[in-house]
Amino acid sequence: MSDSIHIAVVGSGYVGLVAAVCFAEMGHSVVCVDNDQKKVSALQAGESLIHEKYLPELLQRYRNARVRFTTDLSAATREAQAIFIAVGTPQSETGDADLSYVEAVASEIARSITTYKVIAEKSTVPVYTNEWIRRVMERNGVSREMFDVVSNPEFLREGTAVADFLHPDRIVVGTDSDRAAEIMSKIYEPLTTGRYYAKAGAIDGSCNHDTPPPLLRTSTKSAEIIKHASNAFLALKISFINAVSNLCEAADADVEQVAQGMGLDNRIGPRFLRPGIGYGGSCFPKDVAAFRSVAEQLGVNFALLTEVENINADQKRRFLSKVRSALWTLRGKKLGVLGLAFKGGTDDIRDSPAIDLVRMLIEEGCSIRAFDPAAMQRAQQILPEGPEIQYASDPYDASNDVDALLILTDWSEFARLDLQRLSAAMRFPIILDGRNLYDPELMLENEITYFSVGRPTRHHTEELAAVASRSR
Repeated sequence: MSDSIHIAVVGSGYVGLVAAVCFAEMGHSVVCVDNDQKKVSALQAGESLIHEKYLPELLQRYRNARVRFTTDLSAATREAQAIFIAVGTPQSETGDADLSYVEAVASEIARSITTYKVIAEKSTVPVYTNEWIRRVMERNGVSREMFDVVSNPEFLREGTAVADFLHPDRIVVGTDSDRAAEIMSKIYEPLTTGRYYAKAGAIDGSCNHDTPPPLLRTSTKSAEIIKHASNAFLALKISFINAVSNLCEAADADVEQVAQGMGLDNRIGPRFLRPGIGYGGSCFPKDVAAFRSVAEQLGVNFALLTEVENINADQKRRFLSKVRSALWTLRGKKLGVLGLAFKGGTDDIRDSPAIDLVRMLIEEGCSIRAFDPAAMQRAQQILPEGPEIQYASDPYDASNDVDALLILTDWSEFARLDLQRLSAAMRFPIILDGRNLYDPELMLENEITYFSVGRPTRHHTEELAAVASRSR
């Protein structure tokens, strides 16, 4: 295509791999670079490696053609017009983002540049990272006229990342260079003009030909802050509704009704007002900590973020107390667990509150029988099967002969289970729902004692008598 841009994406994790296949879907020529030969070989063979809707189909459609995978960053740099850095920025012990991978990539790019390049930060990075990348390039002997550094943050949700990339609420491009802005505009032109949405087979989503996404041009520093501020604010909404849920429990109110009443206010909106056992994943915990650390380094008191983190950690402890209150003692109890990923729709277990709770329950002397539709293989790498934890074949297998069943991840299929079958499989019909997937009255109708978050508990009288008899 004459309007195709040659793009290099460095990193084949959640952000990098999704970006690579989506740029190809938009019509560009892409080289995805990773220093892990095993991952590169798997991607060349068509293995998507991560659980994301639409990703396997796009990978099969474009791999080794419009998207190529390689370990050779130097070659990819030389042929690319724009290079997107999408490597990991893990949290350090101090809470800062570890930017060593970004620095290493920038140094290698600098050693390979022969013509002008746009270097775009796609990783989530703290403010001033663009300046450090620029310094690294110049220290490695690259003339200032040979490159521009752009901040182009991603706003992807795991499980819906492909649709989020192709149907964004906004595209943020942080640059002070008109030359770089022009190239970035060309890259995203299929989306911003609506042209992509008119083509046959386009991925469905919220945007269309008549309502394409806006491209917001800002300074690089503003773009870097937009990313961290957005994630921190969403984490704040989650922690706020979780704090409200605790108030509702104390007052015998229903947090779902409260959240609905709040969400109907268009200044607030309903999204991220879902109470539960806390947020997790690779973004929110790391980004809140990094944003707080940046504020501290710049002399800004952002204590609100510390409270966001405290509330999030407290939600897991409160849910553990809820399990204890339902069963009296925990040592020797056999518990079924539904959900190990940090959220539904993904196999990512990084900072998963479900994994944290499983560990806490094991420390209390419980044995666990767990099921997750996608994350069990990853979970077994950190929680190997043994006397303390076993992995089930389906939700009903996980509920077999357990003292209680815990719902810890909001997979949609967990909200459609046969409650009579679940109840019959359990030793006692007790369900503790950390994601509020069910109507408490429905549970009562199915003779299940039901604990949820921020709502009154529904006790089934016969079940309580059975528990009391067994305790004696």
